[in-house]
Amino acid sequence: MTAPHDPSGVHPVIGVDAGTATLREADHLIRDLTTTLALPPGTVACTHLIRTDARRGTAVSLELPDGGAAEEAWRRLTETELGAALHDRRHGPSEAAALAAAEHTARRSGRAVLYAGVERLTGRVTVADLLETAIDQLTVVGAPLATPDPTTPVLTQNHVRPEWREGRLVLALVPAVGNTLAPFEVPNPTPCCADHSDQPRHAAGNS
Repeated sequence: MTAPHDPSGVHPVIGVDAGTATLREADHLIRDLTTTLALPPGTVACTHLIRTDARRGTAVSLELPDGGAAEEAWRRLTETELGAALHDRRHGPSEAAALAAAEHTARRSGRAVLYAGVERLTGRVTVADLLETAIDQLTVVGAPLATPDPTTPVLTQNHVRPEWREGRLVLALVPAVGNTLAPFEVPNPTPCCADHSDQPRHAAGNS
């Protein structure tokens, strides 16, 4: 597995809230932040469902590889109107951002969009290829105790979204045609963004 995560959770995590409502919007936000914050290699970005009295929607979390990268991202965020949280620091409407950061830091939940090796998960890959990325564990819906053969083909549709579960990045798979597997969450582009193959039709639950 490449670039393993530090299980102690010492990498700094920034939560960001742009008022997004859906996972699709949160995915787009992560893509935008990758550019506007100049996120460095090694960043892990996740989406989170937020359900509080004050907020119903989504927020994102950014795990930076080191303190210097986190400080630079924080500086850029404070120049915007986005809500943000880093440790005990807050900027703008930050409740949802702080919740997202806390969940990611504890590895309790979070749907990973950006992580080590994701760029290689396009088209048809194998189970072994999935486990050469930051993904720690695979589960097959309907057969939770089964271990997929490493050579089993996986039809990614260029959309692979593992989730944090009890400290591990876990990807749910389902059986597909021709003795293959596919990610449980599948893309569903709309006419306005059909060129983005990473749009979810449904997703496994996350925070």
